[in-house]
Amino acid sequence: MIITDFDIIDKSNLTRQYYFYNQIGQKKVFALKDNIYLINPKINVFAFDIMLKPLDIINIFKHCDVIVEAFDKAEMKQMIIETALTKMPDKPLVTGLGIAGWGDNNSIKTRKIDNLYICGDEKTEVSENFPPLAPRVGIVANMQANTVLEILLNN
Repeated sequence: MIITDFDIIDKSNLTRQYYFYNQIGQKKVFALKDNIYLINPKINVFAFDIMLKPLDIINIFKHCDVIVEAFDKAEMKQMIIETALTKMPDKPLVTGLGIAGWGDNNSIKTRKIDNLYICGDEKTEVSENFPPLAPRVGIVANMQANTVLEILLNN
């Protein structure tokens, strides 16, 4: 498993991400690696403390069976989608689009376009007035995980 992130854990992350209070201030990528090892110490986790750029995506994820996007910012989502579709078109990419806010569960779905799998409602962008809250983020993250399992187990 390869994980990448450049951010540090903030108190606001605790409501929707799998970190703990004592990890506030730590690098997300290394704290997540520690948390994965607490669940299963036999998993091989490679953690990169990096803000991804297109060439990084190609180099870091070229041997992965599936890429999973979990960015908050729309421009980062767009960058990984464009890079994967143009430079790695045979690599499945599972993305979350439209996770902000609350309620409206029936609008959340998974849509497949070639090797791009979009989980979410595809319309609600994260903003100051429409933040990413744990219920919708969790629903979409679980849909992404289920989609990855479907891809891997059907191949």
